[in-house]
This record gives sequence, C-alpha cells and structure tokens, in this order.
Amino acid sequence: MSVEVTVIHGDLLEQKVDAIVNSWNRNIIPWWLLLPQGVSGAIKRKAGTVPFKEVAKFGAIPLGEARLTSAGGLDYKGIIHVAGINLCWFATQYSVTQSVKSAIALAEQQGYKHIAMPLIGAGSGNRSTRWSYQCIMNTLEQLDSSVAVKLVKFTDT
Repeated sequence: MSVEVTVIHGDLLEQKVDAIVNSWNRNIIPWWLLLPQGVSGAIKRKAGTVPFKEVAKFGAIPLGEARLTSAGGLDYKGIIHVAGINLCWFATQYSVTQSVKSAIALAEQQGYKHIAMPLIGAGSGNRSTRWSYQCIMNTLEQLDSSVAVKLVKFTDT
C-alpha cells in the first residue's frame, strides 16, 4: 500500500495526527546553545524544553536518521526528530530522502497511523520550498506504508 499524502497549508502544530516530525539538526551542538527557529522554535514555544532535553540524550544523530521523544506540552503521542540538515546547515537530497524514510519507518514501528511533516530542508536547510516539496513527494511516492502523511507546505510559526 503506498503512502497516503495530504498537502496542508497551515500550522504543523494544529494537525490532528498521532505524531509530528521536527526537522532537527544532527544533535552535535547542545540544544540549549541553539535558538530554535521555524518548526523547532514553534515546537519549543508550545511543547516546552522536555522533547529537546530528551533528544539530546541520544547524542549525535546520523544524517537522515530519526529519533522519537515525548510531545512535551503538545497533544501528540510523540515527536519524530529527523537529522535533515548536514553540519554546514544545508539539506541535501540524501538528507531529506533518508529523513522521510526514517520518519515513516519510526512511525510504523510505533504503530502511528497519521503523522504531520514539515518541508524538511526548507528554511534552516537553505533549500527552497519547491525543492523540499519535490524531494519529499518523490520519496513518499516510492514508499509502501500504511502511515498517512499530512505534508504541511507552509507553517504559521
């Protein structure tokens, strides 16, 4: 069964799903030294620091991999953090493709049926909205999964 995708124009944190995806960094720099922006900043403002403290315990995250934390103060089963940008703060086709695959695999392992995903690589990843959207869609079209994805094309953060 292929991945069911719905493109949403809106706020990632307002989606009715089991989990959201946070396009995070590689976890090399401690979270408390960073000023989370975009999606990560919105998550921190609404969820608090708990998910970021939890993801820090994983140490360095290999490029394109995903880690699960609690949702903090948000009403989700969890937050899937993906290492979508390299050490130069740049998203590549590899980092985005692998991040999408890792997020779907982790959602499947947890039994999540619906996740919401931002445009991994856009913004802090120095890629355009169009590039990120196309890369994610190309990846999702090739996957077989029962996880439904709400791809949030524009976030109100």
